[in-house]
Amino acid sequence: MDLRSPHILDSGNVMMNDTLTSDVIGRRVEVNGEHATVRFSGVVPPMAGLWLGVEWDNPERGKHDGSHEGTVYFKCRHPTGGSFIRPNKVNFGVDFLTAIKNRYTLEDEPEEEGKEQIVTIGNKPVETIGFDSVVKQQSQLSKLQEVSLRNCAVNGPGDKGGIAKACPNVRSIDLSKNLLSSWDEVVDIADQLKHLEVLNLSENKLKFPSGSPPPTGTFSALKVLVLNRIGITWTEVLHCASRCPVLEKLYLESNGIVISERPTDVLQTVKLLDLSSNQLIDENQLFLIAYMPRLEQLILSDIGLASIHFPDAGIGCKTSMFPSLQYLVLNDNRISQWSSINELDKLQSLHALSCTRNPLTESSKDAQTTRQFIIARIGQLRTLNKCAIQREERRGAELDYRKAFGNEWKKAGGHQDPDKNRPNEEFLAAHPRYQSLCLKYGAPEDGELKVQQPFLLKNQLLTLKIKHPNQLDQKVIEKQLPEEETKARETETRPIMAPEPHASVLSVPRK
Repeated sequence: MDLRSPHILDSGNVMMNDTLTSDVIGRRVEVNGEHATVRFSGVVPPMAGLWLGVEWDNPERGKHDGSHEGTVYFKCRHPTGGSFIRPNKVNFGVDFLTAIKNRYTLEDEPEEEGKEQIVTIGNKPVETIGFDSVVKQQSQLSKLQEVSLRNCAVNGPGDKGGIAKACPNVRSIDLSKNLLSSWDEVVDIADQLKHLEVLNLSENKLKFPSGSPPPTGTFSALKVLVLNRIGITWTEVLHCASRCPVLEKLYLESNGIVISERPTDVLQTVKLLDLSSNQLIDENQLFLIAYMPRLEQLILSDIGLASIHFPDAGIGCKTSMFPSLQYLVLNDNRISQWSSINELDKLQSLHALSCTRNPLTESSKDAQTTRQFIIARIGQLRTLNKCAIQREERRGAELDYRKAFGNEWKKAGGHQDPDKNRPNEEFLAAHPRYQSLCLKYGAPEDGELKVQQPFLLKNQLLTLKIKHPNQLDQKVIEKQLPEEETKARETETRPIMAPEPHASVLSVPRK
């Protein structure tokens, strides 16, 4: 076999022992900055020596699907997701404690070589070298509260109890984009950090257990859990979160999640839920999370959502769904109908909305009018697209909305007389807040509803029709003049109207 073949990357004849061969399957590895999972370890004839078959996180990195010369050695989800690599080309990573020592101990204080110190062990004085360095390291690690080990090739906890002894006060850890391969490894790390409040595991490919959840107390203080782009399912989310009794923020971006069941005894303390870029979530699945009692912020950007509807509430009523929801993010979706904006007025506690880059908001040439209509349709909104809504802006938006649809309201049966004001169901469904705006500001008067012409010169001209009084068969002459000039000419002609025959102004109707 040609060593330059794109199917196998050769890096030398490195042998692996039998124990290592059996343990590496499923391990996460890094090769030249790219991450992969080991799917095979063994011989690939006709070449001698051991090979690792890996499935890349980036399928474009590989060249095949785990097959070579007709033999299937392992399987990949993508036809070009696999490669064969020599073992010494692969980085299996380091344990948590090694990574944290490499990053945080004596970064700015180089060790003084050869410095001696006398310490007493028992009753005997002992001469030591580098003792100060050890003390300083221990002191630095014990004070750590926030730890960032992103992309540090962490593969597990290390020696049992070592983390709890070295850095017991850690409250926040970023372990994103590492080489962790299972949820059990995460549990082993977290179980040693009793004060852990924030944990970021994004971009790790973790295998989740199907059995019992971790022991009670492992995540007893955890408030923020970030699981973006790790391939987790909704069932696994509920499984992992079941031992997080005080969890407040949960981030699940880009996991291909399908919400398959209602979280009855789980996620009851969560205030923020991020489901962005999970394209398989639809409107009906959202009903399954609609009764999380403390959910205040829901992020649904880029999930392909086309409509929103709360079937339990009629026109002008409030829904029982999402009872605590205050902030909703709907950016980068497919919402194109005003009916979805109308539905948001049914939410009991909604105060802030972000809905940029939707067809409804992007297709309009007048972004300010679109903003006004959204404000007018959602009565309790205080912030739109991160911009606060001032009292004057709301008043102006509601008055303009009331005026813009006034003629439509009249045609549908609306009337200034409250006893005769009965717009049809179709109008009320399209404009559920219109009646309340009429009560707030009064019904629109006929004069308000006249169509205003744009302020152009041609729209400000008056038409003059001129005819000689003694020549009845003469054709009427029409002239257009600015209104002020016409008034001046009328004043000039009044003293000489009679008795001499002359051209007279027969009518001056506005065009």
